[in-house]
Amino acid sequence: MTEPSTSPASTAATPSPPSTAVPRRSWGQTLRVYAEPASLRMLALGFSAGLPLLLVLGTLSFWLRKAGIDRSTIGYMSWVGLAYAFKWVWSPLVDRLPLPVLNGWLGRRRSWLLLAQMLVVGGLLGMAFTDPQQDLNRMVWCALAVAFGSATQDIALDAYRIESADAERQAALAATYQTGYRLAMIWAGAGALWLVAAALHGEQAAYVHAAWQLAYGVMAASMLVGVFTVLLSPEPAARALTPARNLGEWLREALVAPFADFVRRYGGQAILILALIGIYRISDVVMGIMANPFYVDMGYSEAEVATVSKVFGVIMTLLGAFIGGVISMRIGVMRVLMLGAVLSAASNLLFAWLSTRGHDVAGLTLVVSADNLAGGIASAAFIAYLSSLTNVQYSATQYALFSSMMMLAPKWLAGFSGAFVDAHGYSSFFISTAALGLPVLLLVALASRVTLRTKA
Repeated sequence: MTEPSTSPASTAATPSPPSTAVPRRSWGQTLRVYAEPASLRMLALGFSAGLPLLLVLGTLSFWLRKAGIDRSTIGYMSWVGLAYAFKWVWSPLVDRLPLPVLNGWLGRRRSWLLLAQMLVVGGLLGMAFTDPQQDLNRMVWCALAVAFGSATQDIALDAYRIESADAERQAALAATYQTGYRLAMIWAGAGALWLVAAALHGEQAAYVHAAWQLAYGVMAASMLVGVFTVLLSPEPAARALTPARNLGEWLREALVAPFADFVRRYGGQAILILALIGIYRISDVVMGIMANPFYVDMGYSEAEVATVSKVFGVIMTLLGAFIGGVISMRIGVMRVLMLGAVLSAASNLLFAWLSTRGHDVAGLTLVVSADNLAGGIASAAFIAYLSSLTNVQYSATQYALFSSMMMLAPKWLAGFSGAFVDAHGYSSFFISTAALGLPVLLLVALASRVTLRTKA
């Protein structure tokens, strides 16, 4: 998810904590970074990375609820997203294994990106031509294919980003990546719902599969943004890989060395860092699974949800990502990480308030806008923080470890969200998800004292 070629931070004899070691630059220099080719490239690739996520989680949950699937089943189906949490298992292959034929044409990073994108396209088409009322099992398998392809794309894209840009641009590139990512999520969420509403011609039909078939077909075609960007982008300078003498040596280099490197650099502090990574987005992830079923149960139509998300959601998400990237460069990533944690938890309380309002489009607009603003700020800072922890020698595997840790506990817990709502109601659910963010504040405060080390 980033680009430059050097590791995110260098280790001096007496380095300063990440929150204070911030190079001062003019506002002009800061803003010009966003117009550089590398930033624009990450905008398009971020779109390709962000598109599949909601299509196997949030938008899919709206579709399933409209199709009459119960909330508990929808919650358990969110475990499809655990593919993202376990991508570190195959990340060493993506990091080090050249693909036959494609590697000679595109290079190691771009060939894996293209292969992953093709898997996503195939899975989305499979979902489009599956009616969950008739064959829920097939829908699960197609969603798994999309999630696996998407997770593989993330691995390759994280390495591509980190290896093709310098350390000073990490926060800005994270912001442009997040902008593309969030635009794609809005297109996959609001855009898909708008397409369904358009196919229904404004009628309040309970469920029409053909409308969802159209929407998911268009989403599959939208992945061409990423495909063309991969084909037209330069391959980062190839990192020389020492040939392994035997399988055991290859496994040690591919699987053990990246994790040993991280532990060696941070020692006992590695547990603190991993704990922060593991729960930083827990409030958003756990709440997000039930957001679309909540809209359906509160009587909001596809058009209403799409309009609110498309207009106000887009503006506030872009603003949040931009603010997060800019102020991270100005005041430091850790301070913005704390701000993002506070805002993310607080925005869930707004959903609890909204659950008491009934069908209130103005209230929905306020809550979605605030939630997207908070998410944009938090995500831009968090991606920059994760990038700063990697050693470029093991960029794909280490970043996959970090981003997998980010998803594991939240996705597992989110699987029980439907059962929780059935037992306690939406208001209690949203308040509980806000409370989940409180330990994050303590971990950010402690992690801000840890010195970044890119080399052992």
